[in-house]
Amino acid sequence: MAPALVLLFFGSILAFWISTICGGGASLILIPILNSLLAPSIVPFALTVGTASNSASRIIIFKKNINWKIFYWFVPFSIPAVLLGAWLIKFLNPIYLQLSVSLFLLVNLPEIFKSKTDHETNEKPYPNFILAVIGFLSGLVSGITGAIGLLFNRFYLSYGLQKEEIVATRAANELFLHLFKLVVYITLGFYSEAAIYIGIAIALASIISSFSIKYILPYISDLVFKKIGYMSMVLAGIFLLSSSVNKIIDQDHISVSTSWVIREQETSISWRESNFILEYSWEEGLEIERPIFPQELPDQLILKYESMTRTYDRIFLEKVFRFREPISYEFYCYKGSNLTKFEFSE
Repeated sequence: MAPALVLLFFGSILAFWISTICGGGASLILIPILNSLLAPSIVPFALTVGTASNSASRIIIFKKNINWKIFYWFVPFSIPAVLLGAWLIKFLNPIYLQLSVSLFLLVNLPEIFKSKTDHETNEKPYPNFILAVIGFLSGLVSGITGAIGLLFNRFYLSYGLQKEEIVATRAANELFLHLFKLVVYITLGFYSEAAIYIGIAIALASIISSFSIKYILPYISDLVFKKIGYMSMVLAGIFLLSSSVNKIIDQDHISVSTSWVIREQETSISWRESNFILEYSWEEGLEIERPIFPQELPDQLILKYESMTRTYDRIFLEKVFRFREPISYEFYCYKGSNLTKFEFSE
């Protein structure tokens, strides 16, 4: 555990340096690492301990740059959403939300190639109700995953704030969020001794990062700051997408195989306890087939099935779905080693 903590400590310093320059994202960088050290439901607690310390240290350094209008509309709506998000941890798999977050981050790819004029044209303060909605969504996502960082970075970048204002305002908004989350996680029991040690390591790293980055930030222009911000969102999306997909494949036992059945190629997808078959032909287009039991057949086909069992040794059944076509059923009937396929409409 000790070598892992040392590596996490120095990795966290680098992640928070990148986070400040990019306008956020340390949490999303650290999530895949923490997933390998802790159970998914405990990861939000460890992240929150570290990011709360980071927000507090940034407020101390950049307190004169806080945009209080955003703060006053953001925080009151984010706090109740944290409660909802923390409660949903009991029912939702955080990995699937991380997958959704990765796709949302990848949408920012076009922003990387926009000119300075395009960015300035698109920059404008949002109405107050939009600030409230962003606050609520930030709290909800943060309550479930422990991170909000880059996910809502686009909101700050397009609001027309200077880079110091983005760093300071985000820190002010998120500090109250993180402290409230810690209380909620502890109350609900979403923590462990290992998560506390890891959280402390991240916290110390974040403080060192915050006090050292202030000497670097003045040398970065606002345009470069925003370009890096959008680029970091896309890179984090790619990284998080890869991590989430691999985790989902492993935990849900997803597998894909291809076979030939009566001169037709079929792709079979297995997910958890379910199996789906994808089949494509020029004549019938794309089909989705699902193996079923005899009792799932319509009444008229149950009688047909029972009569065919007296003729064939084995019969495998599939329910077939086609776009804008009625549901049908396929009977794969074996007589010894010979296979005959029948198809019936519902």
